Amino acid sequence: MVFFISSFLVAFLATLLIVRSASSHAHLSGDTDKDQPQKFHARVVPRIGGVGIVVGVLAGAMLMMQKQAEGWLFMTGLVACGLIAFSAGLIEDFTKRVTPRQRLLATVVAAAMAAWLLDAVIPKTGIPGLDDLLLIAGVPVALTLLAVAGVANSVNIIDGFNGLASMCVAIMLAAVAYVAFQVGDTTIMNCALITLGAVLGFFVWNYPLGLIFLGDGGAYFLGFWVAELGILLVCRNEAVSPIFPLLLCAYPIFETLFTMYRRRVIRGRPVGLPDATHLHSLIYRRLMRWAVGKRDASNMLRRNSMTSPYLWVLCSLSVCPAVLWWDDGSTLSIMLLVFCASYVALYRAIVRFRTPRVLLRKAEHWAAPVVEH
Repeated sequence: MVFFISSFLVAFLATLLIVRSASSHAHLSGDTDKDQPQKFHARVVPRIGGVGIVVGVLAGAMLMMQKQAEGWLFMTGLVACGLIAFSAGLIEDFTKRVTPRQRLLATVVAAAMAAWLLDAVIPKTGIPGLDDLLLIAGVPVALTLLAVAGVANSVNIIDGFNGLASMCVAIMLAAVAYVAFQVGDTTIMNCALITLGAVLGFFVWNYPLGLIFLGDGGAYFLGFWVAELGILLVCRNEAVSPIFPLLLCAYPIFETLFTMYRRRVIRGRPVGLPDATHLHSLIYRRLMRWAVGKRDASNMLRRNSMTSPYLWVLCSLSVCPAVLWWDDGSTLSIMLLVFCASYVALYRAIVRFRTPRVLLRKAEHWAAPVVEH
C-alpha cells in the first residue's frame, strides 16, 4: 500500500504543478485543436498529463528500489521500456508532428524491448487455431508486438472526455492487481498498484473540471503498461487464463476494431481519419440532449463530465467478469462474446435514436438543476 500512496501523492503534486504553470507553457503543451470533430472542450488545456503519471510511476519504482522490494529490478526494466512509448506520444503532444504510424512504431519497439528484457511474450491465447500458429518460430513475438501496440492505440482512441481513458485504465489496473494478489504474484501486483496510484493522482485534476488532459504520451504509456501487465501475468502464472487480459481490455480493443470496420467498410473512408461517431461521441450528443446547441463553457464542461460515467460502466461490464472468472477460459470467452454483442446493440440503438430509456432517464436526472432550500 505504501507504493500506491507514494505514487498517488507524487503524481497528484506533479500534475498540480503542470496545471498551475500552464500559462508559461500552454503555447507548447496546450490542446488548441478545439475545432476538430473529436474535440469537446471550450478552452486551451495542457495535454501533457502523462508527465505527472510517469513521474508518479518513477517515484514508486524508486521507492521499490530503495526498499529492495520484490521485483524492483523487474519494475525498473518495465518502466524503461514504457518510456519509449511515452516519449513518442509526448513529442506529439508538444509538436503535433508525430504521425500515428510513428507512435505505433515506438510502441512496437517498447514491446520488443519488454520481450527481450522481461520475456513478455504471449505464451498462449486460448483461441482455437491461433495457439497452433504460436508453435511457429517468431509468431509469438509478432503477435505480442501487435497486441501491445493495438491496446496502446485503443486507449488513445477512447481518450475523448474528461476522466474517460484514465478511469477505465484505473479499473483495469485494479483488476490486474487483484488477480495478481490471488495468484501470489507480488511483483505484478506492485507494478499495477503503483501505476493505479499515479493514474488516480492525475485523475483528480482531470475529472470533472478537465484542468489537464492525458495526452498521447499518457495514453500510449498507460495502454502499453496495461497490455504488458496482462501478458506478463499470464506468462508468469499458468492458472490465469489467456482470455483474461483480452476481456480485461475488451472495451478499448473492440471500440478500435469497430471504428476501423465502420470507417473502412461502412463509410469507405481511411481508417486513420478522425470522426465524431465513436460511441462516447454519440452518448455525448444524443444522451445529453438537454444542452444541444449550447456552446458556453459551463454547459460544454457539464456535458463532458457527464458522458464519461456511462463508459466507465461499459468498461466495468467486461472487467467484472474478467475478475470473477480469471481462471476459467470457457466462461471468459462467453463473456467476451456477450460484451461485443452488447456493444454493437447499444451502438445501433443510439445511432437509430432508440437509446434505452434507462440511459435517457439517467441523463435527464443528472441534468436537472439543483434546487437550494
